Amino acid sequence: MKNFLASIALAALLPMGATAQPGWAKEWFQNLKLGGYIITEYQWDEGKDKNEFSTRLIRLNFQGTVAKEFDFRIQAQLNGMSNSSSGPRIVDAYMEWRRYDYLRIKAGQFKRAFTFDNPIHPIDEGFYAYASPVSKLAGFNDRNGCHASNGRDIGVQVQGDFAKVKGRNILHYQLAVYNGQGINTGDKDHRKDLMCEAWVTPVEGLRIGGSGWTGSYTREGTGTDADGEAISGKRTVGVNRYAISAEYATKNDWNLRGEYIHSQGKAFKSSTETDITINEDLGDKADGWYMGVIAPLKQKVFHAKARYSCYRSMATASSAQHQYEVGLDYIFWKRVKAQAAYIYVNDRSVDKKYSMIDCQLSVRF
Repeated sequence: MKNFLASIALAALLPMGATAQPGWAKEWFQNLKLGGYIITEYQWDEGKDKNEFSTRLIRLNFQGTVAKEFDFRIQAQLNGMSNSSSGPRIVDAYMEWRRYDYLRIKAGQFKRAFTFDNPIHPIDEGFYAYASPVSKLAGFNDRNGCHASNGRDIGVQVQGDFAKVKGRNILHYQLAVYNGQGINTGDKDHRKDLMCEAWVTPVEGLRIGGSGWTGSYTREGTGTDADGEAISGKRTVGVNRYAISAEYATKNDWNLRGEYIHSQGKAFKSSTETDITINEDLGDKADGWYMGVIAPLKQKVFHAKARYSCYRSMATASSAQHQYEVGLDYIFWKRVKAQAAYIYVNDRSVDKKYSMIDCQLSVRF
């Protein structure tokens, strides 16, 4: 509730600050922008017996520059259940020093430096949702049991670009240290997660790279051990992951993207954040991959798309969930986008095959 009230206050106060700045403020603050987006959704899911309209995301964003070389951003999510970790909340709150292209330092709460798919804007990502292995292994609806964190954490990141040729940088790197507990949460085990990511751009539009993540996630509460005995206190699961990624995005609006992600580390059995019982049946390995293509039928306006993704909760064929997606989107006036997709799911982990239809309408402001 506190986050929700803070978001409302932010919405009310910032436009006034952006349009009625005193002289000293204009000297210190530049490029102040207040904006956001709304994504509404209709989804029919045969597997979950779901047939409903919903508001997928409502977000408000305020950003700008301080002293000409410090960028800042505050982003609040306004929708969700107010009595849960997926309710109204702050998703981004950071500042970045960007004097040099080869050395930029970011501190606060922001996207993890892991996978190509994770940092893409939900509207620009192109499909009905982030690929299933990214959702499970990059901090959205994470396998290990961490509360929904939209691929983000709290920490410090160093990044930069090198070797500029014909206006493009050949090499990019990111190094980051995070709490490992997700967003809007303190560090319970006082350990830190380390992440690194790098890619090369051998030709314009093509990125080839990889990322790594080592750390832990900790809960405090009560539960049972492997023998069924009652326990209490703090309990930690390890997180060791890597991703191999490639993307080709052309100026004429084609986009091809694919990744393989591997995870080692156990998971908590329940989504309840005070339940420290480990899911011994799930094991300590998982992996997944996806391949997608977005093709312009009319450049910057009308697209056809297809994606295959697979998430294996135990890194075995019998635990695989395969998703096959095809769809279309149409962009009105650059800020309004309509899209529709059909998804066929073959979930071997529960021996179930079913279909989904997903339609979304999004607007940026």
